Amino acid sequence: MPDRPTRRVMLGTLAAGLLAPRPAQGTCLLTPQAVEGPFYLDPRLLRSDIREDRDGTPLVVNLQVVTLRDCVALPEARVDLWHADARGRYSGYPDQGDRGTSTVGRTFLRGTQVADRAGRAAFRTIYPGWYPGRTPHLHVKVILGGRTALTGQIYFPDAVSEAVYGGPAYADRPRRGRIGNARDVLLRQDDPEGRGIAALRPVGEGYEAALTLVVKGA
Repeated sequence: MPDRPTRRVMLGTLAAGLLAPRPAQGTCLLTPQAVEGPFYLDPRLLRSDIREDRDGTPLVVNLQVVTLRDCVALPEARVDLWHADARGRYSGYPDQGDRGTSTVGRTFLRGTQVADRAGRAAFRTIYPGWYPGRTPHLHVKVILGGRTALTGQIYFPDAVSEAVYGGPAYADRPRRGRIGNARDVLLRQDDPEGRGIAALRPVGEGYEAALTLVVKGA
């Protein structure tokens, strides 16, 4: 079981958003666009559980897609999620992680959901591992009627990452190149206000993350 964050950290993350994404009444701020990165695939895997055989701290990701104009939920929005495993490896590509492992032909930690009537989509996954030069993150894409409305990244509080990385599946990795949010060039460049940092709370042996994705409607 991973170490837990301190009570102060827990209260801080809970205050940031509690259990589910909830846009402010009457006003929403656009979720920042971010680089897609070199590891996007579109295997069209319609599934909520994207773990396959990956070990790591359990993570449930609750997302809600709403419009910028009036904060109205966007049902039927397609939401793609993908990220690295505990060893910093993306599926489907050669030369991944600390040892340059090939994951060609694999599809772990990738999936697609269609938002429900409330604009909500949920994924069951693991807490992402790091790789040199990047803070821990998830990649997300929102597609409306065939148009990409958002290509973004979801981040985590540094204190939670530190607690997770002291636990199984992560602790034996070298710290070389591991950084936090303040040192991530792409986060500072694309999301200086930290709108993409999810609210987290401990659940069982893992965590639950919540974030509202605000996009320009069709």
